[in-house]
Amino acid sequence: MILGLVGIIVSLLVLIALAYRGVSVVLAAPICAFFAMSMSGAPLLPGYTEIFMPALGNFVRNYFPLFATGAIFGGLMTAAGYSRAIAEVLARAFGAKHALAATALTSGLLTYGGISTFVVVFVMFPLGLELFRAADIPRRLMPSTIAVGSLTFTMTALPGSPQIQNIIPGNAFETSAFAAPGLGLLGGAVMLFGSLAYLGFRRRQLASAGEHFQTPTQADARGGATAGGAAPGGESAKALLTPAHPGLAFIPLAVMFLVNLVFTMWVLPSMNWDFLAEEPYKGATLGNRIAIWAALVAMLASVLSVLLLNIGNLALMAQVMGDSVKNAFVPILSTASEVGYGAVIAGVAAFALIRDGIIEVSGNALVASAVATSVISGITGSASGGMTIAMNALGEDFKRMALEQGIGLEAMHRITAMASGGLDSMPHNGAVITLLLVCGLTHRESYRDVFVVTLVIPVLTVIALIPIALTLGSF
Repeated sequence: MILGLVGIIVSLLVLIALAYRGVSVVLAAPICAFFAMSMSGAPLLPGYTEIFMPALGNFVRNYFPLFATGAIFGGLMTAAGYSRAIAEVLARAFGAKHALAATALTSGLLTYGGISTFVVVFVMFPLGLELFRAADIPRRLMPSTIAVGSLTFTMTALPGSPQIQNIIPGNAFETSAFAAPGLGLLGGAVMLFGSLAYLGFRRRQLASAGEHFQTPTQADARGGATAGGAAPGGESAKALLTPAHPGLAFIPLAVMFLVNLVFTMWVLPSMNWDFLAEEPYKGATLGNRIAIWAALVAMLASVLSVLLLNIGNLALMAQVMGDSVKNAFVPILSTASEVGYGAVIAGVAAFALIRDGIIEVSGNALVASAVATSVISGITGSASGGMTIAMNALGEDFKRMALEQGIGLEAMHRITAMASGGLDSMPHNGAVITLLLVCGLTHRESYRDVFVVTLVIPVLTVIALIPIALTLGSF
């Protein structure tokens, strides 16, 4: 048992080291899973084919449509010039004096509108560069400022967010993406304003030290100068068109929110789903699928709205869609590989010690779910991967405990989602690595500030919200 526990710890450290050095997690995860299995004495080939791959495949089965439609929507919004138009409108509204807030809120609006966090980074880099130059803000603060909008409150806290981190808890707790809206709005406000206050402090601190904005060069950008104008996939990330009116850019985002809300609250619940008890649908219920189905319909409606607004450029839009969908494969396979790794770890006998230790941290379902999700997200360096692993291994236990203790499942959804977006932002997190690379900065230069806004503040927010949720319930 002890040797197996050592294998889990060492495999985790190796996974972190490989990810930190840029090795794809699609390759690193199975390698580390094999190591953990060998240390525990588990059979290697059956562990790979019967545990790792089914877990990977199940994640892809459940969430690939969201990744694919999200990538398509992001590509269309960017190619149509809508993403940049939204950014420019907000930048003019806030002005150079409030460049930090303008950058954070723009990336937040794009993320809440359904654009993948990876795509948002590429969209925001050139705009952030201009805002920071005009306001003379040290460039080292750019990754953390973009991260505030894309990796914190819009990803996990705001009700109705179509991001995968807000969808996964719905499967475990049979809740919707709009679960516990009051808790979500309160937590989101704390994350946003707390992060902006910190970044304002850091801006003044760096200015006092004599640090100013510096234009990135080919030597130090290492991909920021080249990647800033395009996301992986090339043409799909470039603004190929100019919107007839900037206001049009906000229509697809409004469609996303409204369709998601209407289908979650009224359309899907009003339909007859009795046939789900029959083959081949057995196992699916409206409760554990409503978050995915509503978000998927909202994504499709948003994509359709962009196409209708650019009906004269459908040939170009079709090309962009083809290029964009390719961008969904690497993110989902990376996350799915982490889920496969987690399934292997959960299947190792020594994991029982970790599981029991997490549950013994507190007999309270809300605390236990937050701790488990946060710790496992930190282990995998992925909010979605860690939460999927935690829910697969312990979700039924947490749900049962919550019902026995009278804790609302909507509160469980919201706190669990927010807990996933804390320790996940360790140095080996893929989104963090991409963010730094695109901005042309190193961990040494910028990770300190990314650490505070994406890890410290979200973790403290969850800690503060748990007693509120336990006192007031889901609101």
